[in-house]
Amino acid sequence: MPCYSIDGVIPVISPHAYVHPTAVLIGDVIIEDGVYVGPLASLRADFGRIHVQANANIQDACVIHGFPNSITQVAERAHVGHGAILHGCTLHHNVLIGMHSVILDGAVIGENTIVGAHSLVKAKMQVPANVMLVGSPAKVIRELTEAEKNWKQQGTQTYIELAQRCLHSMQEVQPHAQIHSHRRDYRDFFSQHVTKHEYLTKQP
Repeated sequence: MPCYSIDGVIPVISPHAYVHPTAVLIGDVIIEDGVYVGPLASLRADFGRIHVQANANIQDACVIHGFPNSITQVAERAHVGHGAILHGCTLHHNVLIGMHSVILDGAVIGENTIVGAHSLVKAKMQVPANVMLVGSPAKVIRELTEAEKNWKQQGTQTYIELAQRCLHSMQEVQPHAQIHSHRRDYRDFFSQHVTKHEYLTKQP
């Protein structure tokens, strides 16, 4: 993947993490074991540090940055959805950031909390653990149910497994010109995660 030093500071990537070849890492980026970083993600640590802890995931087209001397921290098992922007913030253990949400400088998202898609979390906002946060600007609307926490855990586990699938089987190929009867398809993927609605409707 494109990986750059600046002022002599070089990113650190665990050999047990997966970073897609189109993701870009610059400067003081630390990627721990089991992390998944998706296509076109930009982790630009040319002012402060970006620390992605074990088994977290940073999905496609996410942008992570921060002001000078800041640390943008993504704690263990945090889950950052497609196109989200993190800037100088802290995500605690098992947080979920919905797609295209923006988390601004000094904001702290408490353990297990879910930030809904397209939300804007204002600078320095202190968000408690175990709540649902939505809107622009984002507001806490309620506490999470145990079923929602379990659903989120399953989704993150799927990305932990995806990191290993990518490390062991992803490779650049030439596409087929047409569909063949022997071609493998989505039914051969090793993944069983479902939408939150599907998961919750199956609960007793």
